[in-house]
Amino acid sequence: MSAQDTMLAAAHAEVKAEIARTDTKTGLLLAFVGAVLARSWTVAKDMPLNLPACIVGGLGMALLVAAAGLLLRSVRPNLGGGRHGFPLWATLTADEITANLADDRAAHIAGLSRIAVGKFTGLKRAVDLTCVGGALLILAVLIAAGGTT
Repeated sequence: MSAQDTMLAAAHAEVKAEIARTDTKTGLLLAFVGAVLARSWTVAKDMPLNLPACIVGGLGMALLVAAAGLLLRSVRPNLGGGRHGFPLWATLTADEITANLADDRAAHIAGLSRIAVGKFTGLKRAVDLTCVGGALLILAVLIAAGGTT
């Protein structure tokens, strides 16, 4: 194996590992956001809330729902095809797959890298929305605890 082949194999493995790490983080954050939404709803329905607490809490819940949507979108399978990856390989024979990878490994790495960046960007935005949504829920609790109905 040449030095270039070794570097391409290492780059390919690194990109695949980054996709797996991002998907794992996304799954954990999605579970966390779901738990926060469920618990917040359970607490809010049994609490006497004033209008400002309802508005701030509703905004926090909306941001958490938006974060969940981003997370789901980032782990959504992309079976639309393209020139690289699983959808293409599912249509090829073993020999065609070998030839395709040998001829176009760098392009395959670039395609996987774009997928990884898209997933990472969605995860980053979802983390930001989760933080702001959580802060708004905490503010709503403080408003409800200190305010009048």
